[in-house]
Amino acid sequence: MDTFGLVLVVAVAFGFAYTNGFHDSANAIATSVSTRALTPKAALLMAAVMNLLGAFLGEGVAQTVSKGIIATPSGGHGMVILWSALVGAIAWNLVTWYFGLPSSSTHALFGGMVGAALAGGTTVYWNGLLDKVIIPMLTSPVAGLVLGFCLMLAVMWIFRHANPHRAKRGFRMAQTVSAAAMALGHGLQDTQKTMGIVVMALTISGHYSGHDIPVWVKISTAIVMALGTWAGGWRIMRTLGRRIIELDPPQGFASESVSALVLYVTSYAYKVPVSTTHVITSAIMGVGATKRIRAVRWGVAKDIVLGWFITLPAAGVVAALVFWLSWAIVG
Repeated sequence: MDTFGLVLVVAVAFGFAYTNGFHDSANAIATSVSTRALTPKAALLMAAVMNLLGAFLGEGVAQTVSKGIIATPSGGHGMVILWSALVGAIAWNLVTWYFGLPSSSTHALFGGMVGAALAGGTTVYWNGLLDKVIIPMLTSPVAGLVLGFCLMLAVMWIFRHANPHRAKRGFRMAQTVSAAAMALGHGLQDTQKTMGIVVMALTISGHYSGHDIPVWVKISTAIVMALGTWAGGWRIMRTLGRRIIELDPPQGFASESVSALVLYVTSYAYKVPVSTTHVITSAIMGVGATKRIRAVRWGVAKDIVLGWFITLPAAGVVAALVFWLSWAIVG
């Protein structure tokens, strides 16, 4: 039963990585596709490859997920907690994907972890949750908004005398690089979150007691997320690429560059998991606001922000319900 529980949790963790891939693939490529810098198929292929590469660039976020949010539970009880956390996160990912709402897979996972831990009587590190999840959840979108606004102003000033058509062609080419950087940052951030859950499951089962994440965990998680990215997230891509604001190539380049910068800094300097969805969405809003405040469709933005705030508790409630049901069956 212990082995079965481990296999089941790892399989569901890979399921979460897959839904994370197709749910968040739009983060990296929506702006490039909407500005016609890349075709949808080329953008998805590039995003999948860069997601795969990003998984091997660090471990700090994975260590935070596996040790900094909840106490590592034990035995079969612990496996049920992890199972419930993952099911809660996947359920919320599927709901928000269906409605085309770019919510955060990151916060769905953490909401699921906290909800399942509370239902299962496992300690939640509230200070860790505040420092590693809540504060970055609030500050990273602000950083994306402000930096996006500032970078776009700089671009407009530097190229104020340039020929508009030539400038747009140049930025359309530059978007290939900025979109790749954004996809690499997404792989760096989001694959590590699934790795952290797998490491926690291996710790519970007694198959892991080291410090470095096993290579097979990195490779398998990266491949699964890359496959999910290749599957695409067309509903969310439309929301990010068109419904918030009609982007042009300079705006797309600025929003992607800022988002990639925020992802790299939070991964390497602070080792905190942040939402790629929050970062790119806020960067698009900041870039769009340079045109004029009314250019941003703030009604759509309001719905997205509302989705951000309900993700943690919604995924937590689902995870708690799944735990109670599952424990009633196997407990």
